[in-house]
Amino acid sequence: MKRVAITGIGLLTALGVGVEPTWEALLAGRSAVGSLDAYDPSSLRTRIGAEIRDFKPQEFVANRRTLRMMTRGDQFALVGATLAARDGGYDFTAGDGERAGLFVGGNKDISDPKHVLEATLAARGDDGTVDVRAFGESAFSTAYPLFYVEGLQAASLFYISQAFNLKGANTYFAGTAESGATAIGAGFRAIRRGEADVVLAGGFDDAVSWWAMSQFDTLGVLTGRNDLGAGACRPYDRDRDGTVLGEGAAFVLLEDFEAAQARGARIYAELTGFGSAFDAYRTLTPHPEGRGLVRAMGAALREAETAPGEVGYIAAHGCGTRLGDPSEARAIQAVFGAGDRLAASSVKPAAGHLVAAAGALNVAVAALALHHGALPPTLNLEHPDPACDLDWVPGAARAARPDHAVAVARGLAGQDVALALTRAKN
Repeated sequence: MKRVAITGIGLLTALGVGVEPTWEALLAGRSAVGSLDAYDPSSLRTRIGAEIRDFKPQEFVANRRTLRMMTRGDQFALVGATLAARDGGYDFTAGDGERAGLFVGGNKDISDPKHVLEATLAARGDDGTVDVRAFGESAFSTAYPLFYVEGLQAASLFYISQAFNLKGANTYFAGTAESGATAIGAGFRAIRRGEADVVLAGGFDDAVSWWAMSQFDTLGVLTGRNDLGAGACRPYDRDRDGTVLGEGAAFVLLEDFEAAQARGARIYAELTGFGSAFDAYRTLTPHPEGRGLVRAMGAALREAETAPGEVGYIAAHGCGTRLGDPSEARAIQAVFGAGDRLAASSVKPAAGHLVAAAGALNVAVAALALHHGALPPTLNLEHPDPACDLDWVPGAARAARPDHAVAVARGLAGQDVALALTRAKN
């Protein structure tokens, strides 16, 4: 089995464009959570989020026709992958692309809704309902001509592959936080098994768009404390009442470890294990003991040949829901024990819950923590819940030099993913 290196990280978040501004903001304890300005959220219960403002995709996508076919989420994906490739300094033009892979996780389920609204409104009957026959007759001239092309769920695979000449192993994973982490796990396996030499992998989501917000707003997982603004998302705090969404992308560049060393690449960390499991409990309700997460973390550690006692940091899911946080804490305690050698933290109060990109962001955070010797804090943790009794690095970043870390992600329907990382000793 080949070893796998993380040599590039591409982060596009409301905290900044690129790995440096996002990481610096996380360590500084800044939060990008605030009021939503792209549309009027007054009809929603939750009216705050981590929104990327002044996003300029044309700085990364020169072809205007390509831009017109992409949704905002697809643009996030291409920018995130581009940032990872640039950060890793990898020359994708040097080969034929047949050994270069791409794995992407996303929560995309629709084209840009506004592109069909005009056609829908034009087909309203006298009673205000939509006449489907009239819609069919008028849509040819009133609907956006690229509406269906734009809505292809895995369109980001095409745009990224086209940009970097990626012709090797590839898959699109649809889902929430687990999907981006699963994409990285699949990329890890592709290199480990010799199916690819280099891989771009990660996740993206436009989770604070009105379409996504209107869906999550009805699920009971978002905070209702709009008055608290950046202080609303409170993982592991006794006063938590839900999460807050963010948008963006998180991608990593993965390479065969020896090849990365040979080309003199900076190696953030070595990816050593991948595990996934399912709660098989209830939709939107995690198992109280986090049994799926226990299995996922255990599987990742076994593949990594890393003992639980060797792990010093966990990039935690920590979304601030009443049931999710204690379930995660119990799972971590079941695998790692409750000693004081282990620290864990959640970056969701700072960057928002990036949904399909959240797990991929955690992988990046774990790699950066190992590389820089610093642990980002869990913001807004003022009154720790005894049911979540762990060292969550509250309030401020901390200097630390763990040799091993684990990144976790949890999906809405009980999916659990864990990836194990080891500090690279270049």
